[in-house]
Amino acid sequence: MADNLDDLLDEVEAKFCRNTSLSAQPPCNFKASQDRFKPRRNNDSRHSSTDENEAGADSDTEAALQEILDDDDLTVSSDIPAADRSCTKTSSPQAASKKCCPLFLGGSSITRGVGTSISQRACDQLRCTSCDFRVAVFDDHEWDSSCDYLFFRNNMPDHNKLRAKLKRRQGARAYACQCSWHSVFTLTELRHIPQLKWVCGQHKA
Repeated sequence: MADNLDDLLDEVEAKFCRNTSLSAQPPCNFKASQDRFKPRRNNDSRHSSTDENEAGADSDTEAALQEILDDDDLTVSSDIPAADRSCTKTSSPQAASKKCCPLFLGGSSITRGVGTSISQRACDQLRCTSCDFRVAVFDDHEWDSSCDYLFFRNNMPDHNKLRAKLKRRQGARAYACQCSWHSVFTLTELRHIPQLKWVCGQHKA
């Protein structure tokens, strides 16, 4: 009877001890796997912090370079006198030329140049919008009454041939393009002579 009891206890002990050891094994294996991954996570965190430090260093370097460039720009611009800077900004083909407004014709006693409402001068840069010829001007002359369209059509812009129809007249000024002609003695605003398709071709400053 005692032998049977001992055998039964041995069987129970062997069975339950084996189950207990099996149930306790996974936590040990899980802990071991955690231990294996710890160095990798530590390495990843180290790489991440290194990348952040490098990115921060790059941004600091770029900021320093930008400050140097900004300082150079300020130094260069400050070395240029204010008057030169303003001339540099305003210098352009449009700013270097002027147009008459209003546009005047005038006799030989009227000064030529850029005409304005205050400085009333006879324009000497006239161009015809109809024939696209520059207007010829002759001081102290007027056109003969026999002039016609064909004369100017055939002889413009040869001034020597045009003189065949010019008459000497003190104080007069004769104007002509390839399609129109006109003689003036006093200051006259061009808008009052609608048959003339002339405009100011711009005066160089």
